[in-house]
Amino acid sequence: QVQLVESGGGLVQAGGSLRLSCAASGSISSGNAISWYRQGPGNAARDFVATIGGTGRTTYADSVKGRFTISRDNAKNTAYLQMNDLKPEDTAVYYCRAAGEWGQGTQVTVSS
Repeated sequence: QVQLVESGGGLVQAGGSLRLSCAASGSISSGNAISWYRQGPGNAARDFVATIGGTGRTTYADSVKGRFTISRDNAKNTAYLQMNDLKPEDTAVYYCRAAGEWGQGTQVTVSS
């Protein structure tokens, strides 16, 4: 079983930056892909944001390309999401996902 704990959310003005962290523990290996999703206010679904595979290959949603960067530190079992040039529409609860498990989420609020 894998446990995931997100951190780093907060309130930021439009144009600002935040870095989210996802600390993993349990039965996770460097080969597992780690992904970020987000759920905006009033949305029932969690939308894909970015993923990084065990080889370091990355994929991004079109809405965040060029602004967000996903990375991982396998020695620390931690993934990161660097978010730059944040927009009000980025406001959401951000979740990480790996090995079929979800973290509890971290709130990101971007004010205009």
